[in-house]
Amino acid sequence: MHGDVLDALGGRIAAGELAPGDVLTLAQIEAESGASRTVVREAVRVLESLGMLTSRRRVGITVQPREGWDAFAPSLIRWNLAGPQRQQQLEALMELRVAVEPMAARLAALRATPAQRDELRALAEHLRDLGRRGRADTEEFMEADVDFHRALLRASANPQLAALEDPVSEVLRGRTRLGLHPRVPAAGTLDEHLAVALAVAAGDADDAERHSSTHLRGVWDEIAAENREGAAQSAG
Repeated sequence: MHGDVLDALGGRIAAGELAPGDVLTLAQIEAESGASRTVVREAVRVLESLGMLTSRRRVGITVQPREGWDAFAPSLIRWNLAGPQRQQQLEALMELRVAVEPMAARLAALRATPAQRDELRALAEHLRDLGRRGRADTEEFMEADVDFHRALLRASANPQLAALEDPVSEVLRGRTRLGLHPRVPAAGTLDEHLAVALAVAAGDADDAERHSSTHLRGVWDEIAAENREGAAQSAG
């Protein structure tokens, strides 16, 4: 019940149905959700921790401006992907990934353990096999892709880069579950995954960074193309 109330209320705020400055009460949320006061309080507490709400005595529970929200919170990313902020969320995280993941690949080539290098190669080969069989839109491919990028960020041995694991994982899962991931990946995508893994395994920092950048820029272009196509369909 706590999760249901949290998702419902967080989703409404993320979608703009509840705008900054709107004031709610515990009794109002309790009546609308049918949940107990304890459950409602806990949901509000979580949303306060994300910067989406503030509670003040004699004022109530106030929706806060988006600029103050925790942009890296996986739950907020999930709510954004499910609502009208979907494209903006996809583009924002891709811009971040283009900026930081190539550096993570470079650092992984320099710092990864032998086990991490083996793991990256095995995951890249598994992704290539699934993609060639037209299974890139499946849960199996999605989880292998998540595991690959999580492993790459961890292998950088940089705790700030590794902290991006959950936001990156959420958007990768979101693209598949929302039907946005192609059944057959764009040309070169699978080869670039493997090229990154091989460069990391060989300790070639320049190649690892270059192949990671090529791969991510390709995905970035793909997401931008989806946006243009959606805009054209809306206009039509």
